[in-house]
Amino acid sequence: MNDSIIYALDFDGVICDSAIETAITGWKAGSTIWSDMPTDVPPAIIEQFREVRPIIETGYEAILIIRLMHMGKSTAAIYANYAAKVQKMLDEIHLSVDDLKKLFGETRDNWIAADSADWIANNPLYRGVAEKLRRLGQQHVWYVITTKQERFVKKILEANDIELPDARIFGLDRNMSKPEVLKGLKAQYPGQSIYFLEDRLPSLRNVQKHPELADVKLLFALWGYNLAEDHALAAREAIVLQKLDDFLDGGAALG
Repeated sequence: MNDSIIYALDFDGVICDSAIETAITGWKAGSTIWSDMPTDVPPAIIEQFREVRPIIETGYEAILIIRLMHMGKSTAAIYANYAAKVQKMLDEIHLSVDDLKKLFGETRDNWIAADSADWIANNPLYRGVAEKLRRLGQQHVWYVITTKQERFVKKILEANDIELPDARIFGLDRNMSKPEVLKGLKAQYPGQSIYFLEDRLPSLRNVQKHPELADVKLLFALWGYNLAEDHALAAREAIVLQKLDDFLDGGAALG
């Protein structure tokens, strides 16, 4: 195994196309808060959710976004003053972010308990990624750094026959920012290169704010939950634009 490069990969939007599952979980959770939401999520809202997915950092936000969609808010309206809208809704329902994180996780757990195969089916991996990760695991040490709860990451990897030790999954449970995790990896692997593959430009920029992480190679997963304007902005910064085929083939940046 070649340990000269350590790979740190985001999960949703890099490994797993979880948008449909996130939308459905958000709806299921939301229907326990707002009684006017029917049991099943309308297909049109799932489609609209894909348009808004790039703004989400942590899954619980899907509960609030789905509610805004149910109220008839357009994609543009949701993007406008998003943080203020989120805070206003939290104030109205008298729930904290931690409350919503707990509700979101429990809603997923209930879905899995009721129909695990259906939950897995709504969390497909991107084309060719399972095979790529199996090869990567034979050649390099790699980690998952995500805002998803770790037990869900483990279930999806296991369902796709991808082996990754629990210690290499850094999820929401650890209450660590992605820069904090990367700093820990630098300390654990002194002198070795770290490549961080992420589909959210704000997350990559957060890493850039830390001078001690200046030598971490930042890769922007263009196939994930991001926008064309994000691509243009990243191209002007010290961020490698990574296409899915380059990731799969080991070209451009990834071995």
